[in-house]
Amino acid sequence: MGSEKQIETQKTSWLTGLKAEFRKIIWPTKQDVAKETTAVVITSIIVGLIIAMFDYIIQYGVDFLIGL
Repeated sequence: MGSEKQIETQKTSWLTGLKAEFRKIIWPTKQDVAKETTAVVITSIIVGLIIAMFDYIIQYGVDFLIGL
């Protein structure tokens, strides 16, 4: 029975530690989230356009080589 009490104490200690760590989190503001989201979307669009450009160039090169 002593083991059950020790397990319960460990769970309580773990939850207490978890709550303490959770209070240390610094949540971003709405403005920060908006800026970071905008940066991710713009970066994704730019990378997508670069990949599309390389795809078009490679496709053109392969078609040119096949046509020889």
